Amino acid sequence: MQSRKKQLIKSLNLKPHPEGGYFSETYRSNGTIKQKSGEFPDGRNFSTAIYFLLGSEDISMFHRIKSDEVWHHYEGSSLTIHVIHQDGSCQKFRLGKDYENSQQPQHVIPAGAWFGVTVDQSDSFALCGCTVSPGFDFQDFEMADRSSLLEKFPEHEAIINQLTVSS
Repeated sequence: MQSRKKQLIKSLNLKPHPEGGYFSETYRSNGTIKQKSGEFPDGRNFSTAIYFLLGSEDISMFHRIKSDEVWHHYEGSSLTIHVIHQDGSCQKFRLGKDYENSQQPQHVIPAGAWFGVTVDQSDSFALCGCTVSPGFDFQDFEMADRSSLLEKFPEHEAIINQLTVSS
């Protein structure tokens, strides 16, 4: 498994991502927003896409963005996407190809929700794609602060401690 992971990192030109794992942007639409639209400035791309690879020794730490994000499973282990919604509810979604065991090949994370991701199998990895609309911009990316999340959502202490770093 680790040799396949290294091969994918090299073949797909993946680089370390600030939230954990590896990524490479594969698409940025030519079309852009022509006037300020809600929270998105003039000139924001309509859509973007990346490859995202996460090893079982990695986590995608809790973060949020201002756009909806669609995750697509391509190869490797299934993943669990942990989501804390703005209303405080917490859900887990299994991303993978074992449909009989509640896995789905894609899942949408709503704009503004906190989410982090773990690989389900040890000594493994998962290769996914993430499509964002309106397009991703690091100005919209916010890493979670553990103490702030714990203050706001104390009922989710275990998963917050797992998917954040101490401040």
